[in-house]
Amino acid sequence: MAKTLRQMVQHDSLGGLLLIFMALLALVIANSPLSPLYKSFLATPVQVRLGEFYINKPLLLWVNDGLMALFFFLIGLEVKREVFIGQMRSLDKVILPGVAAIAGIIFPALIYVGFNYDNPEAIKGWAIPSATDIAFALGIFSLFGRMLPLSLKLFLLSVAIFDDIGAIIIIAVFYSQDLSTLSLLLASIGLAVLFLFNIISVKSSAVYILVGIFVWASVLKSGVHATLAGFVVAWFIPIGIKNSHGESMLESAEHSLQPWVAFFIVPFFAFVNAGVILKGMTLANFIDPKTLGIALGLFIGKQIGVFGVSWAIVKIGWAKLPEGANWKQFYGVSLLCGVGFTMSLFIGGLAFEGVSLETMNQVKIGVLMGSLLSAFVGGYIIKHCNKHV
Repeated sequence: MAKTLRQMVQHDSLGGLLLIFMALLALVIANSPLSPLYKSFLATPVQVRLGEFYINKPLLLWVNDGLMALFFFLIGLEVKREVFIGQMRSLDKVILPGVAAIAGIIFPALIYVGFNYDNPEAIKGWAIPSATDIAFALGIFSLFGRMLPLSLKLFLLSVAIFDDIGAIIIIAVFYSQDLSTLSLLLASIGLAVLFLFNIISVKSSAVYILVGIFVWASVLKSGVHATLAGFVVAWFIPIGIKNSHGESMLESAEHSLQPWVAFFIVPFFAFVNAGVILKGMTLANFIDPKTLGIALGLFIGKQIGVFGVSWAIVKIGWAKLPEGANWKQFYGVSLLCGVGFTMSLFIGGLAFEGVSLETMNQVKIGVLMGSLLSAFVGGYIIKHCNKHV
């Protein structure tokens, strides 16, 4: 178990640094003479056809709907492992990060709504500042928090896992549309087949992969966002069945996928989604209610939710501060929960799909402002804490 957590932290930390680099690279290219090439790259049409069934999407949507399904699949594997054999088995270890994550979803949303309550179109983005980007956050932690207790790293990881579960529920409930009964029926049949594989102890990873792809394609056509298929399929990967190499099928899949997600999928997502075109922007773009709602939701809302509510439940005795940590260290780590980069951009794309480029740029600016502010201030406090450890 400890080895698994160390591997996850290492991958997420290094992946977070690569994520930062790719996001900055996208910003530079989008505002350089290479901008037309960048736009045409994102719009590259990619088609897959099998008889009458076909998927035809630009590259950007293949990344957001396809590659990100693998990201959600990994999240599902991590959550299932934590529930059955990890930190989430013990209620006393779940209370603090669980409550902190829920509060860290609610308060940023309230701040966003406070800025945009009178705009029915803008209100769709209420969930954007509620997310935490674990790769980015752990990347900052790895730079400045090497001397801090491991318990704080595990707290940050646990909050992010609960946060991801909340994001998945939000996407399923609020950002699914025009549901196809036939496609959902086909997806359900695929899940039933996966369940049967568990019952009869099928040990071949290939058949799980094939049925998983079938479920993803069905969900893609159903109106439910396709990435949710990744999370659901993960719960049908058996944790107690050994594969042909004698390894748990779930842990084997998790270990195989972690490097791909950390070093390719998430950084590539950042590259294709973070390219904000700054030319022609004015102060009005930076103080737009959507931009401010997202930025302050991430920076202020996460502080109130994660740190404020955690402080309250520790003081009344419902939970304990992570072992070996003090409040100043805990505050610095709570600030890192305001780094919402990947998931915030993803939800923003769902909330304002098909709207003007200006609106999407405002979303991206808000996410970048809030995430960077949380990263810089959180990193500074954590680094300062190191001097006193």
